[in-house]
Amino acid sequence: MTLSYSLQLPFPSPVFRSPRNTIEKRLGNLRTLHSSKEGGQQHTENDRSQDQVILLERYGNGTIKRYMLDDDDDDDDDDDDDLQIRAFLEKHDSTSNEFQGSNLSDPNLSWLPQVLKEFILPAGFPGSVSDDYLQYMLLQFPTNVTGWICHTLVTSSLLKAVGVGSFSGTAAAASAAAIRWVSKDGIGAVGRLFIGGRFGNLFDDDPKQWRMYADFIGSAGSIFDLTTQVYPAYFLPLASLGNLAKAVARGLKDPSFRVIQNHFAISGNLGEVSAKEEVWEVTAQLLGLSVGILILDTPGLVRSYPVLVSTWASMRLLHLWLRYLSLSALQFNTINLKRARMLVQSHILQSRVPGCIDCNRDENILLWQRFIKPRIIFGVPMEEMLGSGRSTSMLKTLLRLYAREKYILVVNQQRIDFEVFVSFKVGATSVSVLRSVWQTYWLHENLNVSEDIFDQLAKSLSMMDERFNEFIQQLDKGGWDIHQINLRVPKEISIDECPV
Repeated sequence: MTLSYSLQLPFPSPVFRSPRNTIEKRLGNLRTLHSSKEGGQQHTENDRSQDQVILLERYGNGTIKRYMLDDDDDDDDDDDDDLQIRAFLEKHDSTSNEFQGSNLSDPNLSWLPQVLKEFILPAGFPGSVSDDYLQYMLLQFPTNVTGWICHTLVTSSLLKAVGVGSFSGTAAAASAAAIRWVSKDGIGAVGRLFIGGRFGNLFDDDPKQWRMYADFIGSAGSIFDLTTQVYPAYFLPLASLGNLAKAVARGLKDPSFRVIQNHFAISGNLGEVSAKEEVWEVTAQLLGLSVGILILDTPGLVRSYPVLVSTWASMRLLHLWLRYLSLSALQFNTINLKRARMLVQSHILQSRVPGCIDCNRDENILLWQRFIKPRIIFGVPMEEMLGSGRSTSMLKTLLRLYAREKYILVVNQQRIDFEVFVSFKVGATSVSVLRSVWQTYWLHENLNVSEDIFDQLAKSLSMMDERFNEFIQQLDKGGWDIHQINLRVPKEISIDECPV
């Protein structure tokens, strides 16, 4: 079943909200406008018999917005600027999916006894794993040791807070402690549920970043655990907050590390790589627990809460620093958005691309995409791309310019700093995203505000046609996997052209 809505679109000036957050609000406003008009359905059908569809905008929830022109006026191209773009919103049945967009040291360790080597390393090492495997593991080992030392110190505070050593040991006391412990674990599980359901598509793009963020969030959770010793009466809320934070951290850590493990297993031996990682992990755990117990047995430390906290803080900072070093040692040969920006910028400025080692070394693990310049907004609705001009000729020009591309890109001229909007067509792929990034950086370096913007868009597309194949060839020669480009095409909005 299809419901149609007719209205005149007053295209607003671009306001920089997240497209994902504004789609539902925008659609809701359109539905409200329609419901306030009696007989709107009949008006829609009459108008559509005289109008010509030039563009479809498909939303992820199955809704379609049709951009239409009047057939009588459209015959005269000189009058394009006088035409009004009409839009029809169609809400489709949830059972219908016809409008969904198709998306798309000694490296051999010869000094190590063979028995021990087989115990801690995958078979065929070093040829069976990537070159950065051993360096990562050697840095990961002390990272895990410091993490378990912190765990031991925090556990002592938790046990004191629930009454171990102070209660009489009665059944009532044991039950109360068990209820508190299970309650905090249950609340913490909500964090993992949320992370897995909401952010599952993020980890393939940038596992190094999310693995590092997991440790930051886990550290924040441990702070709540430490405070339970000071405020034992608030054990349940404090321990629950701590467990929630650590559960969120685990929800980020586990899938991120699976991507990292898959990166190591270049011989298809993911299971063995995972098993050997457990050997490193458990050995680090046992060593960390032992050192933690020795620290707790130190005279004066158990009775001094400030000393306990300062010792934990020192170990935690060391843990975070080692984690950063271990993640920086990784050398991914796949292209995500952060590395794509670095590669494209180098190609445009220097006509060369850095290799995997150099690019991964220079990659900023902690930097959010939204803070990287130039700013690129993906998945922008067409009404925001057109801005306040409401020009039919502008829309037609954009469609002609990008007829051979699977996206449409415009420069936001309402902001002082450089920013672009990108909307993807049905059938866009990761290569389409990469091409839009290349065009963005070329415009960023060569844009002249005194020249016509459409002429410069056309020039950027022409330059991309000349140089993009060379760019791909340099990526291939530099060791990058050009068949695995992790650039996600936004599915919230896609556009579909209609012949005019």
